[in-house]
Amino acid sequence: MRNVLIVEDDDGVAEALEQALTVHGYATCRTGTGAAALEHLDDASLVLLDLGLPDLEGHEVCRRIRERSCVPVIALSGRAGELDRVMALHMGADDFVAKPFGRYELMARIQAVIRRSGDCPRHHDAAAANEPEPGPDPVGAHEQAHEPAHEQAHPAAGILRAGPLSLDRRARKVYLDGTEVRITRKEFELLTMLLEEPGTVMERQDIMARVWDENWFGSTRTLDVHVGSLRGKLGSNDWIEAARGVGYRLTVPQPRAS
Repeated sequence: MRNVLIVEDDDGVAEALEQALTVHGYATCRTGTGAAALEHLDDASLVLLDLGLPDLEGHEVCRRIRERSCVPVIALSGRAGELDRVMALHMGADDFVAKPFGRYELMARIQAVIRRSGDCPRHHDAAAANEPEPGPDPVGAHEQAHEPAHEQAHPAAGILRAGPLSLDRRARKVYLDGTEVRITRKEFELLTMLLEEPGTVMERQDIMARVWDENWFGSTRTLDVHVGSLRGKLGSNDWIEAARGVGYRLTVPQPRAS
């Protein structure tokens, strides 16, 4: 049975969520603060996170959850402006549901998020995340630095490459010139899609359908935010090129002349 962690300081809302989840076959664990939520991640299959918590700002809680775990997170908030949705998604939430919401819509979103996250290891060791990687780069990015820009490893190996950029699907890690690049779950899925066909323009609607949801209800502006974040983490805007009015493609930046 999947266990849903409810992070909600409003007792009435929390009790209603518990009842609805129980009816639909989920086990629940309930807490009213962000600090307590971070202590109860190990047993959670999914987190329902209210963004208006008394101790920590909800977006900060989401960021801390994503630093230590890939457990799916659905943000809940009475503020449903585009900026609120984009910020929650940018901090690592997998979906955003505005209050008030219908029970059946929420259950459908929970099922969709769990379905999309089925290939992801549920948790990362928080302590290991802060330690340096032992031994040589497991993706072998150093050895691939001089390969043709668009050459890729066999998909069966779970490794994708473009120039000095390497992505390990199984370990869910990204390396640039042998150094690990820390990215969020959505950034990882976006980069995976672009790395599968370097140089090919991926249309916006196709990216949204695969990385978010084919029934995505919000603005596609969130895609632009994630692309901007990825460019910053990769150290160059040249890695992801925009095709105006169409979508994005991955390119390998040319070495700068010294």
